[in-house]
Amino acid sequence: MEEKSKPLTNNCSFAGINPIMVALPYPPLQVKEPNPSYAELLRIDYCGAVSELSAITQYINNENRLSYEKCPIAKTLLGIAMAEMMHLQKLGELICLLGGKLDFSAQHRDGRLHMWSPEYLTIPENTRKMLLADIEAEKAAIRQYQMHMKAIQDGYINAVLARIIKDEEYHIMLLQSLLQEISC
Repeated sequence: MEEKSKPLTNNCSFAGINPIMVALPYPPLQVKEPNPSYAELLRIDYCGAVSELSAITQYINNENRLSYEKCPIAKTLLGIAMAEMMHLQKLGELICLLGGKLDFSAQHRDGRLHMWSPEYLTIPENTRKMLLADIEAEKAAIRQYQMHMKAIQDGYINAVLARIIKDEEYHIMLLQSLLQEISC
């Protein structure tokens, strides 16, 4: 008689998870006028190497790998990923208002368009390194947003980017807290 083994089950429930964001409203999504140059900068934030698309993909990958054994951390990562999805949506809307196009490519420093690639992700094997990679990615995003804000002379766009930065700073604080918890 064949012995039946109990199937493995992931009991981490993601019911009720909400985007993890600062409790402040976003400014209206509007631009002074169409501007293809600004749209190109925002496309980098949308789907470049350091981008909301990269952040979402990295967080979801880490959440999936942690959910079976580290459910509370996985839930936090999913909530952060959901906030990054909202950032992606807002950037996409701004790009369209500016007259840009959304095709998951962004102009690199060499002047050529490159399609988004999972090569942009950092996929470490242990929880500590995952959290450290996520923190570094958030810091890089903040630096890039700040650099783009200096180049963009549109107060409407910069207000949205400044609001996104507040979420990214909050994410860093949460990730650092998780890192301290697992180090104890």
